[in-house]
Amino acid sequence: MNYNLLGNTGLKVSELCLGTMTFGGKGIWTAIGTLPQDEVDALVKRSVEAGINFIDTANVYSEGVSEQMTGTAIRNLGLKRDDLILATKVRGKVGEGPNQIGLTRKHILHQVEESLRRLQTDYIDLYQIHGYDPLTPLEETLYALDQLVSSGKVRYIGCSNLAAWHIMKALSISEIKGYSKFVSLQAYYTIAGRDIEREIVPLLLDQKLGLMVWSPLAGGLLSGKYSRNTSPGEGRRVNFDFPPVNREKAYNIIDVMQEIAKSRDVSVAQVALSWVLHQPAVSTIIIGAKNPQQLEDNLKAIDLSLDAADLQKLDAVSKLAPEYPAWMLERQGADRK
Repeated sequence: MNYNLLGNTGLKVSELCLGTMTFGGKGIWTAIGTLPQDEVDALVKRSVEAGINFIDTANVYSEGVSEQMTGTAIRNLGLKRDDLILATKVRGKVGEGPNQIGLTRKHILHQVEESLRRLQTDYIDLYQIHGYDPLTPLEETLYALDQLVSSGKVRYIGCSNLAAWHIMKALSISEIKGYSKFVSLQAYYTIAGRDIEREIVPLLLDQKLGLMVWSPLAGGLLSGKYSRNTSPGEGRRVNFDFPPVNREKAYNIIDVMQEIAKSRDVSVAQVALSWVLHQPAVSTIIIGAKNPQQLEDNLKAIDLSLDAADLQKLDAVSKLAPEYPAWMLERQGADRK
């Protein structure tokens, strides 16, 4: 297992991060996973044995049950809290009241206490806003997060599912006000969905933010179960067809990945994960599992080193269509390289 710095910090995180959306299964989250505590304990144990030190959850996953089970697993296994990097998130709806949602100071300060209680810890390593809140001024959100860092309840702050201008505006406010800055972005990135390469990846590299990748297998579409002519009768994509994917393009990509997987005697999922690990902006990729077999297959991705020919084939079949202003910037910048 390799360990990468998380953005412009000295914090080292494992290149694979254990995701917890399959823990518990309550409400809408049953479509993703319904693991009981004993199976959660087993997945956490194996992940830590493999060198994973990073676990990501959120206050809304299974309506708080995911956080609770994560904390219980750490306690049941007798893991040292300081050996782990725990990340969770805030923004989503957690009740029927008008203020039980969003990124207000009130909601953030209340929800961090709830997350600490469920995780059975007195600090959170990485506290992330789970999306953009158009009703709450960014200044209010960032001030509340800065207070949490100053209090010691949170070590670092990050964001998720934001546009490039959201991130840059937040960084600018924090710079002007002297607040703690976002150190990372958690975003959807996969060989079947390279949208963030247009604006967000250049921003991350320029501002030295770490990238935590969610759904690197495109919601299971790149797991090896799907192809142009085959589709399983069960699985996450059957029950929860998300994130949106251009299926025809994805099948073209899968065709190439199948060739590479066969030549390397590895799974299609390992090829998909390895491709993400080869991307320069990536700090860690979040892997989730419904069973030990899935986890073991994903863990093997760190041992797969794609060569230049493999990467060229994968880039050719998956590259983004030219879009303005990117094609103009490339044209005008050719004489300045």
